[in-house]
Amino acid sequence: MDDQELGFKAGDVIEVMDATNREWWWGRVADGEGWFPASFVRLRVNQDEPTDDEAPQTGDGKAEDGGTEAQSSKDQMRTNVINEILSTERDYIKHLRDICEGYIRQCRKRADMFSEEQLRTIFGNIEDIYRCQKAFVKALEQKFNRERPHLSELGACFLEHQADFQIYSEYCNNHPNACVELSRLTKLSKYVYFFEACRLLQKMIDISLDGFLLTPVQKICKYPLQLAELLKYTHPQHRDFKDVEAALHAMRNVAQLINERKRRLENIDKIAQWQSSIEDWEGEDLLVRSSELIYSGELTRVTQPQAKSQQRMFFLFDHQLIYCKKDLLRRDVLYYKGRLDMDGLEVVDLEDGKDRDLHVSIKNAFRLHCNASGVSHLLCARKPEQKQRWLKAFAREREQVRLDQETGFSITELQRKQAMLNASKQQATGKPKAVGRPCYWGYQKHPLLPASRPQQQVLVLAEPRRKPSTFWHSISRLAPFRK
Repeated sequence: MDDQELGFKAGDVIEVMDATNREWWWGRVADGEGWFPASFVRLRVNQDEPTDDEAPQTGDGKAEDGGTEAQSSKDQMRTNVINEILSTERDYIKHLRDICEGYIRQCRKRADMFSEEQLRTIFGNIEDIYRCQKAFVKALEQKFNRERPHLSELGACFLEHQADFQIYSEYCNNHPNACVELSRLTKLSKYVYFFEACRLLQKMIDISLDGFLLTPVQKICKYPLQLAELLKYTHPQHRDFKDVEAALHAMRNVAQLINERKRRLENIDKIAQWQSSIEDWEGEDLLVRSSELIYSGELTRVTQPQAKSQQRMFFLFDHQLIYCKKDLLRRDVLYYKGRLDMDGLEVVDLEDGKDRDLHVSIKNAFRLHCNASGVSHLLCARKPEQKQRWLKAFAREREQVRLDQETGFSITELQRKQAMLNASKQQATGKPKAVGRPCYWGYQKHPLLPASRPQQQVLVLAEPRRKPSTFWHSISRLAPFRK
């Protein structure tokens, strides 16, 4: 796009000539030089690793020596990866200690400037992360083979502590709130001077507090990259191979779980907005028990005792099923009519024919039966495929509830109240938010090319850009979301 911009393709090895700019590096590839985005690449762990063309060649009578040399080179590369993992963990621990001792401890001494709630918003659960990381580093040190580092078995450490890494989810979800609060405070000069004094007293590098607080978010993304590199240089016969392979899978799952939780929390604002658009709402807020819209559509509800048929719009959330009536004139307006507690219901698939309870002919029907009270709700879809989609949606709802219980996912009272407050403000202004969700992990804004080379050097490792979800985009086409 620019005369000084370097073009390259996936798999190219770029020689970095200048990395003093935070977002753009100057590099050389093939026969060209130029600027390229630092977030589009990752650093090679072993800078002396030979390329395919430079790989050791086995000559006549030297095949055995060549094989030994190749294995020795691979062992050295594995050593480099292990050293990098341990080195970055030690640096990270120091970084966390500086935040806890240099900032949080000093802030707590100034009750006139910071409330406990403010400190929780700014720093999240970083002290819990610090305690967990200290235990993790200690485990890594114990597994490190100082005499023959390539024989170190680090995979088991990641597997033993994989549950601890889930606490990063809370931190990452809170991080946007921390940025907002810091932005608000730093508009006042006394807070700017205070934070700078904390940094200087702790002898920390010249980066603002919001930059320091971003590190845990970046760190949890880096583990899969490091483990992938470690697995690459671990021989299948190595005692650590299976553990490293399992650890890589586990840490990818942790990152995926954090992404999913982040997406769920982004959705609660949309759920609150949807509820505020429903006329004649009754009972508790949706967010008291639910955080995910799983499926929605129109069904015929058959009620007792006269087997009366009613067309209703049904919305399946985790834990509950909401049903509404469409306005006769304005079809995009919905009136709340009731809800069903999914935790106490059993979904029963019914065959086409005559229903034995209501004595009416049914087609594409299923029953939601409450075992405790004996009450049943008969629902009919228009087509067989619609019925099947509903049955699959009910199965997904139960699976979602089970996973949430296993992982401990829940919405805090503060998050619920904030979402409802935002929805009421938005309804008052009459300006609905865009339904497309922002991508959180790995999203990089394409910055302008630097005009000159800055002084400070900051190396950045980033995840590849991910395709944003289209789930809420498709849901927005439903009438209730077009208010």
